[in-house]
Amino acid sequence: MKVLVIGGGGREHAILWKLAQSPRVTKLYCAPGNGGTEEVAQNVPIGVHDFAALSQFVKDEGISLTVVGPEDPLLAGIVDFFSERGLAIFGPSSQAAQIEGSKTFAKDLMKRHQIPTAAYESFTDYEAALAYLRAQGAPIVIKADGLAAGKGVVVAESLEEAEQALAQIMQDGVFGSAGARVVIEECLRGEELTLLSFVDGETVKPMITSQDHKPAYDGDKGPNTGGMGTYAPVPQMSRELVAQIVSTIVEPVAKAMVAEGYPFKGVLYTGLMITAQGPKVIEFNARFGDPETQVVLPLLDSDLLDVFKATINGTLAEQDVAWKSDSACCVVMAAPGYPGEYPKGSSIELPANDGETVIFHAGTKKTDGVLVTNGGRVLGVTGVGATLAKAREIAYRTVGKTHFEGAHYRTDIADKALKQHVK
Repeated sequence: MKVLVIGGGGREHAILWKLAQSPRVTKLYCAPGNGGTEEVAQNVPIGVHDFAALSQFVKDEGISLTVVGPEDPLLAGIVDFFSERGLAIFGPSSQAAQIEGSKTFAKDLMKRHQIPTAAYESFTDYEAALAYLRAQGAPIVIKADGLAAGKGVVVAESLEEAEQALAQIMQDGVFGSAGARVVIEECLRGEELTLLSFVDGETVKPMITSQDHKPAYDGDKGPNTGGMGTYAPVPQMSRELVAQIVSTIVEPVAKAMVAEGYPFKGVLYTGLMITAQGPKVIEFNARFGDPETQVVLPLLDSDLLDVFKATINGTLAEQDVAWKSDSACCVVMAAPGYPGEYPKGSSIELPANDGETVIFHAGTKKTDGVLVTNGGRVLGVTGVGATLAKAREIAYRTVGKTHFEGAHYRTDIADKALKQHVK
């Protein structure tokens, strides 16, 4: 079976890497891909929004399945476009993808169906938003309603910081049209958790838990990024807690979307805060997380192709989704300056494969046969080991052998979990 993966980041590299392990996959393609995806797939120079060219390529090459990595083409309707032409594709419809594309859509859905989340209000008028902000006080969270590449959220500890963030989003337009509407919500306290789930309508098959590190610098300091590292599973989160999250949040959301006429089929990303009152939703995404995918898929003990097909066909309830007992830790190596402006074109030196580490490429490309940087997050170095401590040790050992000019990475990925929860 031939499979096309759409996208060009670390998440897509991880999906391809896992699909390559399926005995039924005969050839993999990636559009547009990066300098690492070409190790496991044929890169195809077609943009993620060129639906006509992508669908024609699928027809011409006899590709049996297309998998969508990033959120933008999902919201733009690529799944609808392919489905209308009888082409098998993994991912939610554009209507279902609104659960990520609009914070207001997601919050209103949760409010209607009594799904636990932070108290909030949504605004398109700056003065009304400012008045609400001042009435609520700080700490408070301000979110651009639309897609902002994982950077459209400000957790303001002071009213001054909150007012500045609101002005930047709504008046200065730092996130463009994504910030035309904002959601202002209470600041939840607790520990963050990510739970990805395969969903085929009402059936939910949760993956293992993971925990992302969003701020750019050690100690959770600095600006928010798309993610500087992650680990899985999260040792301090019990099976009972995961079962509670599935039964009180993920399954009710899936059923709500079916009931309201836009069933979700694909991967539902649930970002959570484990508060003193129990788990509450921070956000939903309509696809695999990045870099969470880089630690979750190496621990999947089932054939990913089978899971994709079952999700599309509505037979997920019959599909076994098994997990290894190991742990994984991913350290993101970023270009200097990220998440602000950063240079491109620096040559990258990679260590020899040690059999314990997988280096997933995000912002890389080949120039005259030389691997160079081509993005903010350049590499995701993932170590897999019998324990979280071992996985972390493996990841950082490989980071130390990987070089490009000005490489920046956090040195404390998974530290808190190891210090507080692992004996």
